Amino acid sequence: MTTDNTSHPSQPKIVTLTARRLICAAALALASLPAFAQSAETAAAAKPAAAKTEAPRSKADSAATATLAALLPHLAASDTIPLMDRSAMFAGDLSRLISAYDASKGISAATEAALANDSDGKVQSILRRAMTLLGTPYRWGGTSPDAGFDCSGLVGYVFRTALGVELPRVSREMASQANAELINDRSALAAGDLVFFGRKGRVDHVGIYLGEGRFLHAPSTGKDVRTDTLMTGYWGDKFMQARRVAL
Repeated sequence: MTTDNTSHPSQPKIVTLTARRLICAAALALASLPAFAQSAETAAAAKPAAAKTEAPRSKADSAATATLAALLPHLAASDTIPLMDRSAMFAGDLSRLISAYDASKGISAATEAALANDSDGKVQSILRRAMTLLGTPYRWGGTSPDAGFDCSGLVGYVFRTALGVELPRVSREMASQANAELINDRSALAAGDLVFFGRKGRVDHVGIYLGEGRFLHAPSTGKDVRTDTLMTGYWGDKFMQARRVAL
């Protein structure tokens, strides 16, 4: 009979790669905020002669600032998702949103017009309310932050609580609203528009357009409310149409 004398030292506790990535992402998100604020101050201090050139940028900055102001307090909210996980997830969304408002890209004419004509702040109210829901879990049939959201439940909740506008319950009915302007051309999309996706001519998904090709939605089971692009990739291929709700 042989005896195995090989020692088995206890495994040291290690930080998993995923955890390290989460920590780094959260740190980057927090670190980016001072730089973002500084860039805004620098732009404000620019020479008056550059005012006309910077006009589209100032509108984009206003939209981004409102988005950030609504989003940051949500990081400290009590939620089922651990704060570190949520911070990392928001870091990605913040990074994409900030880059979306880069001056070199400008903003679409339709979005610029929507922001310029938003004297009563209705478009901004929709965007602010939508962004506070980032990270809410998907749940089929869900219509509230506590219960979770499906795609149409999320859109309906945002419009109802932000402006008191009642929308049809399901995406295909939202897509056929006679009192909402139909938009087929992606280049004509403006912030606050409802964007619809589907296959074989049948709508099966809806989100809220944020500008610069990005939209916010509740994707599917096992995922959370997030932003994605509709210009390329999976959602780009599934894009069908949009509707502009009368506010």
